[in-house]
Amino acid sequence: MEGDILTGAVVYLAAAVLCVPVAKRLGLSSVLGYLIAGMIIGPFALGFVGRAEGAEVMHVAEFGVVMMLFLIGLELEPEKFWRMRKMVFGLGLSQVLITAAILFGMALLWGLGWRGGLAVGLAFALSSTAIVLQTLKEKNQLNTSAGQSSFAVLLFQDIAVIPILALLPLLAVEAATHDGGGGHGGESLLSGLPGWLQTLAVLGSVGVIILAGRYLMGPFLRLIAKTRLREIFTASALLIVVAIAYLMQQVGLSPALGTFLGGVVLANSPYRHELESDLDPFKGLLLGLFFIAVGASINFELILGKPVTILAIVLAVMVVKGLILFILGRVFKLSLDQNLLFTLGLAQVGEFGFVLFTFIEDLHILPADEVGTAMAVIAISMTLTPLLMLVNEHFIQPYFGTTEEAQRPADTVEDQHPVIIAGFAHFGSTVGRFLRANGVEATILDNDSDRVDLLRSLGFKVYYGDATRVDLLRSAGAENARILVSAIDEPSVTQELVENVQKHFPHLQLMVRAKNRYEAYDLLDMGLDDVYRESLDTSVRLGVDVLRKLGHRTYSATRLGQNFLKYDEAALRQLAPERHDYENYIQQARQSIAYQEQLLQCDMDRMPDPSSDHAWDSEPMRAAVESGED
Repeated sequence: MEGDILTGAVVYLAAAVLCVPVAKRLGLSSVLGYLIAGMIIGPFALGFVGRAEGAEVMHVAEFGVVMMLFLIGLELEPEKFWRMRKMVFGLGLSQVLITAAILFGMALLWGLGWRGGLAVGLAFALSSTAIVLQTLKEKNQLNTSAGQSSFAVLLFQDIAVIPILALLPLLAVEAATHDGGGGHGGESLLSGLPGWLQTLAVLGSVGVIILAGRYLMGPFLRLIAKTRLREIFTASALLIVVAIAYLMQQVGLSPALGTFLGGVVLANSPYRHELESDLDPFKGLLLGLFFIAVGASINFELILGKPVTILAIVLAVMVVKGLILFILGRVFKLSLDQNLLFTLGLAQVGEFGFVLFTFIEDLHILPADEVGTAMAVIAISMTLTPLLMLVNEHFIQPYFGTTEEAQRPADTVEDQHPVIIAGFAHFGSTVGRFLRANGVEATILDNDSDRVDLLRSLGFKVYYGDATRVDLLRSAGAENARILVSAIDEPSVTQELVENVQKHFPHLQLMVRAKNRYEAYDLLDMGLDDVYRESLDTSVRLGVDVLRKLGHRTYSATRLGQNFLKYDEAALRQLAPERHDYENYIQQARQSIAYQEQLLQCDMDRMPDPSSDHAWDSEPMRAAVESGED
């Protein structure tokens, strides 16, 4: 048995290591590389993986989708969800209802009963969260209009799985009656219960997840964090995901659905970032395994037995879904190039289809041969999606232009200076203007092509390119430069840049922008000393001006502001190691705030008589100070 496990591990890892780099080299997505790898090692090609073994691997690899949806849930803060509500419940709801209705009608014309037709319509209305988000992320298109619209639709589809799974047992009532009440697969604790009781159990399980996430998981993680052992926290993160998945499976629900809900509940948890960083490596590895298993699961014997039928169904489903998506994209005012990306990306049937059709077969809503055909349709449509997006990128988009995501190579850096600035939006451009005004030239890198063109028109010498790339940093003179200023907006990109610089250019002094206190904590954990919270100095400057308007002299108020900055920076470094222990962190933070206020009060008491502090209050001096601050 041990040898079989090791043999399987070698086969899967070797297939991924060989096929994915080749796919990337040819300009294909990694998803397509994994799918091709699965086809090659599957039972209908080299035969390294048998049909039964492939099915077992598929069940294990589904945890990649489970973890991905948990992480998506963690990122879905209530405020962000509220901002997206029109897209989620407008575009997403419209897509699911219209697509399901039309496919339901097509299934009736095909000869399926209304129960089976409704089940097929609902299952085929869903798209692949794994393939679409992974491909958009690789192409750096998640923040485009097409990317945000795709995310909104996929998010609603993930939510829609709740009522779909609740509905399926009701569709099986008649079949269960004819079948004598048995045969729900024996995998669920609810097998044999009436359909309405199964529906109540589904809704009750969702409520349990929400309540447990709100009232139990927080204290549990707080207790684990007190051990200060990273591996135990990682194990706890895995335990949460696996336990939710197990509970959902026992009541006949999709594990991915349950973990998504758990992630949403924990989105405002102080341990959100730790959970993300601990689970992300497992998610990537298992997702790759999932795509390999999808490729290996394609039943070429079934396809070759009735190729015209299956390919006709694939074509019909993808064309219908594509037309609906394209029309909705126009209604929601997506530009043509973004609408094409949105349409071709979501036209397939998603991985939830495997789960739903397994459930449909267990409930005897459809016979086994119809379910097998549906599974083949899902696998083929998922395999075609990366190819369609590749065709769109290379043969369609060039004729329409991708206005929101410039597809151009990095510039050749011609100048090298002691300072490199990565990111030249509002924060970085202010630093750059200050340095240039004081005779310090910097090599400026930015990955937003529109901003690069605008800055060049304003007279700045800015180079387009991804600053996380080691070759671009090397061409920008990182080996000889003294300081790299990171003014990048995205925290994950900032951390990637820091890791690359620390690894390849350890002599380079890093001075890094942090958007808030929590990002600053992460950067301090990476060994950085020079971390600058973007709102801190501005907030203190406003406070200094308030003191001045209340009668404090300029020098006194400025000195108090500088002391506050000094004490707050010291407190930041003191509290950073404590943030994983929530209760202790709150206690230490309260003590730190009180201590800072005492120090500032002592500083104020030691100030000279305010009436004698006029030096900085002359009009020329005040004008010079204010202009220097700007």
